[in-house]
Amino acid sequence: MTAYTTIKTAWHAVMDETRNPLRHFPLMTAHMMMQILAWMWSVIFALAVGSYVVFGVTVLGHALLVAGVFATLAVFRRAEAQADPATE
Repeated sequence: MTAYTTIKTAWHAVMDETRNPLRHFPLMTAHMMMQILAWMWSVIFALAVGSYVVFGVTVLGHALLVAGVFATLAVFRRAEAQADPATE
């Protein structure tokens, strides 16, 4: 078995949803599980490489972005609840 074949086989064993063990789940569930695993491995590699400072800044940036989206949604919902039907 050549190195290329070994790498290709290993890649498909993990990344191909028709070959990996997640094939037994519905496609949406398998996709979500792959997303969670990808995030987990990103964290592991970021910490292993020593870029935990950059990772922390990235997490903080994403948390602020999500918080901003939720704050905007809260303001819009409150505005809709207090809307005057005569102005529509």
